[in-house]
Amino acid sequence: MVQARDTTTSRENDWRWQLRHAATTTDHLERFFDLTDAERQAIALASDRGLPLLATPYFLSLVDRSRVDCPIRRQCVPSLEEQQWVPGDRVDPLGEDDHLVAPRLIQRYPDRALLLVTTACAVHCRFCTRARLVREGRGAAPISELRPAFEYLRMHPEVREVILSGGDPLLMSTGRLVTILRALREIPQLEVIRIGTRIPSVLPMRIDSALVRALRDFHPIWFMVHFNHPRELTPLSRNALTTLVDGGFPVLAQTVLLRGVNDDPLVLEALFRALIRERVRPYYLLHADVAAGTGHLRTSVERSLEIYSTLPGRVSGIAVPKLVVDTPGGHGKVVLGLPPIVRSSNGRTLLRTFRGEDVEVQDPPSASRRARRSPSRRRPPPP
Repeated sequence: MVQARDTTTSRENDWRWQLRHAATTTDHLERFFDLTDAERQAIALASDRGLPLLATPYFLSLVDRSRVDCPIRRQCVPSLEEQQWVPGDRVDPLGEDDHLVAPRLIQRYPDRALLLVTTACAVHCRFCTRARLVREGRGAAPISELRPAFEYLRMHPEVREVILSGGDPLLMSTGRLVTILRALREIPQLEVIRIGTRIPSVLPMRIDSALVRALRDFHPIWFMVHFNHPRELTPLSRNALTTLVDGGFPVLAQTVLLRGVNDDPLVLEALFRALIRERVRPYYLLHADVAAGTGHLRTSVERSLEIYSTLPGRVSGIAVPKLVVDTPGGHGKVVLGLPPIVRSSNGRTLLRTFRGEDVEVQDPPSASRRARRSPSRRRPPPP
């Protein structure tokens, strides 16, 4: 796995110091590495009419200074290509504004809802799905703005899970986060709370034992963390993941498939193996959303499938995430995969393995007869 240098001084390991000293201008960014003329122009344009530059010193320290195409640099430094919209691009790629059921509360599925608790991030990822909100930079939502969402959840017992997102929920103060979690835990039917965060990869010093102690009272809480490249799994980020896992929190990971960053089976293999070693389950490999100005970072669906098809032969099942497209307009996630069934008839199914071999599986006669039976003729179970 590629090892990147970490910031190690006590001052730099203070997450609040990292936020105060995040790069927002070309002059600041050039303290870390030399910029091209095109990057300087792109940063100015992004500040005027796009998603402004923002990156923590820690994340910038992971950039390979010798490579203009470094995968970390490509994720956080604006590009002139962001000014080019391609067919299919959307300002609100997942139709979230159309699925608002209360201020800051999005419901696209019957049993779960997404609560946007902040618009602040530690890094402005250039592929951001919510650039329309993040660019405002208003920070954490006042509790008064969240009360209508809490009331909606109380009145809709079918909603059993809430995902905290934003922005990044872990950029809020621990006290604010605890206040939100306490309010959610007062809603009887809520079974699971999920926290979506990129903090372990861009600001890992935020995750410490004090945070874990504060959140333990609100179990079950699941974390969905975000890693895109093996270079992001530094000693500090691995320590953050260990702190969460040892604190009793199940941790899943999502990865966005990005052109020029991780659209390579070897890179994904290294990333997923490294996550498993930290007891983090790769859960989603996301085909990049159709966010406006991100066409240069998106792969084709065909290329995504081609890359994904190599993974089962490279890594164990626990290291293979689901390849999904979060469909434009907010119609939900669709799981992609190469169909393993070559053909099926008369109780015989021909399957294709990851090696390309065709293997037949035969159903037992009783199962075949049940499968052919019309559902309307089945007897109801006894009372």
